[in-house]
Amino acid sequence: MRLNRYLSQCGVASRRGAEEIILSGRVSINGHIITELATQVQPEDKVVVDGSPVRTETPVVLVLNKPKGYICSRGDKHERMTIYDLLPLKYQNLHHVGRLDKDSEGLILLTNRGELSHRLIHPSQGAEKEYEVVVDQALNPEVMAKLVKGMMTEEGFARAERTWMDTDYRAHIVLKMGLKRQIRMMLYQLGYEVTRLTRVRIGWLKLHGLAKGAYKELTPTEVERFFKEEPAKPRLERKPAGEDDGIEDHRPPARKRAAESRGPRSFKPGAGKKSGPAARFSEEGGKPSGFRPKSKFSPRSRSGETGRDEKPRGRSGPPARRPAPRGPRRGPSSR
Repeated sequence: MRLNRYLSQCGVASRRGAEEIILSGRVSINGHIITELATQVQPEDKVVVDGSPVRTETPVVLVLNKPKGYICSRGDKHERMTIYDLLPLKYQNLHHVGRLDKDSEGLILLTNRGELSHRLIHPSQGAEKEYEVVVDQALNPEVMAKLVKGMMTEEGFARAERTWMDTDYRAHIVLKMGLKRQIRMMLYQLGYEVTRLTRVRIGWLKLHGLAKGAYKELTPTEVERFFKEEPAKPRLERKPAGEDDGIEDHRPPARKRAAESRGPRSFKPGAGKKSGPAARFSEEGGKPSGFRPKSKFSPRSRSGETGRDEKPRGRSGPPARRPAPRGPRRGPSSR
């Protein structure tokens, strides 16, 4: 097992935090200082961090229904209430997976498994977080579409995976990314203020039957479901006419789509006749050889569009003579 993963399972830090600890020379194995990230740890090795031996802990994953007014931190210099005030002493060493701000509530996980944190937090892993949002003004489909399209915020580009409305003032928003106060910032830019924000789902885990401030420990089978769950892929569903799903339609117009589906026109020359530009018109000058034109205009009418009355050129006939340019018009006195 790699050293950073071992330290993560020991509850020392996340994998990224463990890498910083290793590079700073704070870790030793069997009395030797280790600064190589790829170092492997054997079961019989003695690992020491900052002079204290560490060992792997029993994996623990806790789900908590965070009430409003608590912050996600181990301690606060302003002496505000934290989520660890809701937990007994044996769970104080767990780190929280992601954050909910002080005014938000709902599901949050705490664990000593670093790989689970990475699986749920990293956007590329596809773990979805669903939020129920209540705002101060009536919503509309246009606003929902803008949330899906995305926008620039102070923290960077932010967008939602899916959105839908329960009522005029309550909606559900699904995220994969986790920018700071993302939903509040996005709605604020659209002229709305969030009055209540509740996280109701993390991956497969939903907020059902867990009172505010209550917690429970997940079983190993439940934890493994987070790793077996396939990353969510966006589904493009055709909506009924007039229904806006928040995704812009960049397809070409109906006529262009029909032309593209038919493909390029193909010529079907008759027997003994050549295809291509030379066999485009018959000698009689009336119809194209080998195919029926779909245009209602004849070659005669096409030449009329140019203001010149000239016959179409046949396959073997002489080229059509162009009229000579006219000079200045002379009056009767110049003759």
